[in-house]
Amino acid sequence: MGSFRGMAHSAIGQRLVACLLNVSEARRKELVETVAMAAVFDSNGGRREGTTVLNIFNDQDYNRSVITIVASIDCIKEAVLSACEQACRLIDMSVYAGGHPTMGAVDLVPLYPLGEEVGLGDCAKEARAVAAGLTERVSGTSAFFFGWADSPQHRGLAQRRKEMGWFRKNPDTGASRPDVGPLPQKRYGLTGVGASPYVMNCNVTIDTQDLALGRSIAMSIRESTPGGIPGVQVLALPHEGAVEIACNVESMKGNPPSQVGERGELWPTFSIGGQPYCHAPASLITARVAELAGRQGVATKGTALVGFTPYECRGLAEKALSLGIAEFWKELRRLHM
Repeated sequence: MGSFRGMAHSAIGQRLVACLLNVSEARRKELVETVAMAAVFDSNGGRREGTTVLNIFNDQDYNRSVITIVASIDCIKEAVLSACEQACRLIDMSVYAGGHPTMGAVDLVPLYPLGEEVGLGDCAKEARAVAAGLTERVSGTSAFFFGWADSPQHRGLAQRRKEMGWFRKNPDTGASRPDVGPLPQKRYGLTGVGASPYVMNCNVTIDTQDLALGRSIAMSIRESTPGGIPGVQVLALPHEGAVEIACNVESMKGNPPSQVGERGELWPTFSIGGQPYCHAPASLITARVAELAGRQGVATKGTALVGFTPYECRGLAEKALSLGIAEFWKELRRLHM
């Protein structure tokens, strides 16, 4: 179990913010790396202080990538904004093709506090500044807010996506009403920008092409279903000849519930501004999906965690920043080769 307060973190870790930037491209990996490098290097090639990219997750079937950017609260806006600006230059949504719901070249810009001295209000302020900056720098871009950036309602990402039509098979971005910028254009689409406690992506693949079964499993484990897993928002999607149970695992304020992981592990905990938060362990989600699929004679093929837990994210960011490594994802690739 991880606790931010339980580790001897450095002073820099107290003011860290993470952004799991979702862009609608994965098949051109060099393009995605160019977007990532814009977060850590300025237009003259100079390194941005207090900023690192920990990971790039590419899913070619979905044609979607997640870039994990971490920076101090003072540096996060420019890092994320520069990456968004580069993505909008390079990705044309009018010719996009992929298997994952999306509405924008930059589809999602979530900011998560990692340090004790950074609150959700701080992240919300920076998120709103990113949205304003993007629409100023790239004419024709537009954004909607979610979470703490959506003031005063603080509507969650799932609710805002539903309102915008994100879950539709062929969403009409032109009919969406953004919070910032003009009506969405086909070239850039619509970007969700917000702030919340850390959200993990945990995807479990079941060995079948039966999407109806996948949707039934998704419904069973969804937080809103009685007996579902707290903090879990989920979709079932066709993926590489199988079905993926794609879960957003939201961190929740308060002490962990009684449910435990597959091997009896407790829910990982951390704190934001002195308040306790926790999230469901990936093993609990995997075990629940395996149980439900197994009842229909279907096995699971594996679980993919996109990026890191909040505890891992902060620890790796501190390591990268203390060593001055901007492109930390390359170090991770070397370790895994």
